[in-house]
Amino acid sequence: MQAFYQRADAIIELANSQLSPESHSGQVGASLLYAAARYSASVASIGFVKGDDLRKEKEEIIEFYAKQYRQMLSDNLEDYAQNFDKYVQLDK
Repeated sequence: MQAFYQRADAIIELANSQLSPESHSGQVGASLLYAAARYSASVASIGFVKGDDLRKEKEEIIEFYAKQYRQMLSDNLEDYAQNFDKYVQLDK
């Protein structure tokens, strides 16, 4: 599990490095979501011999990834809510 979180942290660090006056967190987040979708499509295609076979499984694949993302997002939102003052630095 530690390697899982280390990989995630490395990707988050890369995303944070993309922040600039020209690219705010919403734009970087959109790029990150696109990259995750693109990578997931690549991973999902492994083991298929024909594109038509992949296409036939498309809805099941989407459902699987959407369910995983929804759970991870829910868990992280709960973590942020519980640790809001620690994670969110508001200028007071």
